[in-house]
Amino acid sequence: MSVNPSFENAVPSPCISICKMDPAAGSPADRAAGGLCVGCLRTLDEIVEWGMASEQRKHAILAMVARRSPD
Repeated sequence: MSVNPSFENAVPSPCISICKMDPAAGSPADRAAGGLCVGCLRTLDEIVEWGMASEQRKHAILAMVARRSPD
């Protein structure tokens, strides 16, 4: 069975199944949007958008997540 080429290079979700919003986390803009997920460091809007986002938008979201990461 072959892998569907559209999924082969898909941008993986940053979700790690620790889904809890921290309203005090992130920048002032992040906090105004409801804070960040403690697992994946995305805003609620970014989480909702992910499923329908273009590959380019997903890469942009991942770049924002990387900037938010304390590591």
